[in-house]
Amino acid sequence: MKTCLIIPVYNHEEAIPQVLANLKSYNLPCFLVNDGSSALCSQQLQLCAERESGWVTLINRSQNGGKGAAVLDGFKAAQALGFSHAIQIDADGQHDSRAIPQFLAASAANPDAMILGQPQFDQFAPKSRLYGRRITNFWIAINTLSFAIADGMCGFRLYPLAAVQQLLKCTAIAQRMDFDIDIVVRLYWQGVPAVNILTAVTYPLDGVSHFKLWQDNVMISKAHAKLFFGMLVRIPSLLMRHFND
Repeated sequence: MKTCLIIPVYNHEEAIPQVLANLKSYNLPCFLVNDGSSALCSQQLQLCAERESGWVTLINRSQNGGKGAAVLDGFKAAQALGFSHAIQIDADGQHDSRAIPQFLAASAANPDAMILGQPQFDQFAPKSRLYGRRITNFWIAINTLSFAIADGMCGFRLYPLAAVQQLLKCTAIAQRMDFDIDIVVRLYWQGVPAVNILTAVTYPLDGVSHFKLWQDNVMISKAHAKLFFGMLVRIPSLLMRHFND
């Protein structure tokens, strides 16, 4: 196994230095993907990459394409350099990087599986976001005919890149806030097992969230609908998977 980090960044110039400081001790090469950030954030990312040039590689996207587009660029860079697995983690500091050893151990024991963060929220998590998450996870259970995926929205996860590459050859993956949901369901359909890891999640260090309540909820609802119709034609194979397990 050869594992790297992928961090999609859009205007988190305040949080990213601390995020990198928290990650440095794990000795994992990191792809920092600048998704068309502001001049201020882009300057901060350049400084971070120069200061941590031994393990951080900066990828600059000329325009904002969304979280998924940034992560997909990270996948391409990782695969080009021979990495077999990639940990995706958010740039705002909400994910507890101290769980990384657990992710790596779970991946070593299950190298073909996706290792998924199962968030444990603190008392400051907005109730509206928690309710929305429950609805999303309800639809993920329907669209996989399974409870294998404990949380399909958490952006802290480890991917087997061979499986991702296979998926991308035949499927266009959503590229914005619906990315995490879309890719995890489609990887499950492809036969990739899921291993869930409990991990603490707090709300952003810099107080910056790019989640647009109405716009992104509509986008996510459309993604669920599209996946639902995709599930219908896969019912026999999904049911057979339960019998085989």
